[in-house]
Formats: sequence, structure tokens, C-alpha cells
Amino acid sequence: MILLSEEATMEIQSYQNQAELLLKEYLLADSFIPYTSVICGIFACKMVSVGYFLADIGMIIWFYSSLGGIEYVIHHFLSLTAVAYSMMTGEGQLYTFMVLISETTTPGINLRWYLDTAGMKRSRAYLINGVVIFVTWLVARILLFMYLFYHVYLHFDQVKLVHSYGLLLIFVVPFILSVMNLMWFGKIIKGLRKTLAKRQ
Repeated sequence: MILLSEEATMEIQSYQNQAELLLKEYLLADSFIPYTSVICGIFACKMVSVGYFLADIGMIIWFYSSLGGIEYVIHHFLSLTAVAYSMMTGEGQLYTFMVLISETTTPGINLRWYLDTAGMKRSRAYLINGVVIFVTWLVARILLFMYLFYHVYLHFDQVKLVHSYGLLLIFVVPFILSVMNLMWFGKIIKGLRKTLAKRQ
């Protein structure tokens, strides 16, 4: 444990007091600021997601088959529809964010493509990236979706109050995406095994 001088302790305490004062007297004094910032943050997150899905689906359609087949188009249209619906109606927020968390696998997938294109399939970075993709996919696209379905089951009395189109999206979109995720996960396992076999 590091012992601080009395002067340093007083400076830290002074800083904490000033930060607390700023938070209580200015930021939280008017409830408009925290609520607005949270709502704007949620809306901004969904706007970024909608923009990403639009840009990505545009690239997939423009370079069709070289960037992915029909399964990628279906994935993006379903995700885009669900996020846009949630953003416009406010329904299914939790489930929308749960599904959006699965997009944390995207940087690893994109990095894999770059490493492959750069001819680095036998590199240590490619292997590490493959393991990271496996772990993140398992957590964000398999286990999280299982929890999503469990959560819908536990809270079905609340879920059934959503409008019929939102209800359709809550049940159909995650189900179709989870089937696709399982298929892609099988390919990830196969690819990782192949990469590990080449290294030995």
C-alpha cells in the first residue's frame, strides 16, 4: 500500500469534493441533463448502428458475392429493421441492445479479412485473432442469444404487451440470427481447427 503525504491526501480530497459539487450542483440539479444525455446516448447508438448497417449492406450489395452471399444481406436487413423499429417506437430496447452487443465480433471478423488479404494466414496475429473470434462469438452470439431467449421467456407477460409488429421482430429476428450465428460458429470452429492443425 502506498502512503500519501498529508498534503497529497488533502489535494485528492479537495478534488473529490469539487467533482462531487460539480455533479450534484450542476449536472444533477436539473433532471433534464441526465435524462437527456441518456436518451440522446441511446438514440445516437442506434443511429450509428443504422448507419453502419446501411453502409455495410450497400457494400455487400455493390460487391455481391465477394463480400458475402444472401445470408449477409438477410442478416443486415433483419438487424436494420429491428434497430430502426426500436429506435422509432421505443419498444424492445433491451433486446435490441442485446442483439447489437453481438456486433462486438465484427472488428475481429474484419481484421481476419485484412490479415488474409495481406497474406498473413500463417502469422501469429491470424491465430490469435481466430481464438479471439471464437471466444467473442461464443459469448456475444451464442451465450448472449440463449440468455435473450431465456429473458423473453421469463418476462413474457411484459413482452406480449408490445405491438404485434414489434412482437414479431422480438421473436423472429433473434431466432433467425441465432440460427445463422450457429451456422457461422460451426465454420469458425472448423477454421480454427484447420489453423491450429497447420501450426503443429
